[in-house]
Amino acid sequence: MMKKTLILLLATVGLMTSCGNKNANKEAQAAEETPAVNEAFYAHTVKDMMGQDISLESYKGLVVLVVNTATRCGFTPQYTELENLYADYSAKGFTVLDFPCNQFGQQAPGTEAEIHEFCTANYDIKFPQFAKIEVNGENASPLFTYLKEQKGFEGFDADNQLTPRLEEMFDKMNPGWRETSDIKWNFTKFLIDRNGNVIARFEPTHDMKDVEEQIKKLL
Repeated sequence: MMKKTLILLLATVGLMTSCGNKNANKEAQAAEETPAVNEAFYAHTVKDMMGQDISLESYKGLVVLVVNTATRCGFTPQYTELENLYADYSAKGFTVLDFPCNQFGQQAPGTEAEIHEFCTANYDIKFPQFAKIEVNGENASPLFTYLKEQKGFEGFDADNQLTPRLEEMFDKMNPGWRETSDIKWNFTKFLIDRNGNVIARFEPTHDMKDVEEQIKKLL
């Protein structure tokens, strides 16, 4: 009787050990399949239009499109497309972060309040807008410095009718402009996935339909 009890006890222990190993293996596999979060993007703090500090931690878990904007630029009508993207996909975990910048042709004049009033009056935007920044040079926003490090310049869209004009202008100003990661003009965009990884950089000449398709893949 004692021998049978011992055998039964050993079998029970073996079964428990086996189940424990299976559970541990499942937990390890789940951990491996869960993408690691890139904290570098979320470590940045920016100022909103009221001058208050905003941690990008607030946007963790969302697909984010960061863009430097201007209110008097040939690309300013892209505000409509950006707002459409926000309206269509914000419920699915997408947002646009708008950073006005006056470095390119001084095409973002005025105060933050004036810029916000212009954007809401003319484009009815509802996505977050932030304080004016610089994106190149010694006073460049650390956020944009980081984004440029992650995704350099790969050229303007050859199919856009404004590309020849931009290239001609830059060739006269700085023949080596193609070799730097600097932001070239207003409405340059960076796409960040839900884990903080910088997935793509879009120049202002890039087809917004393609931008939308790449956003959809991340949602």
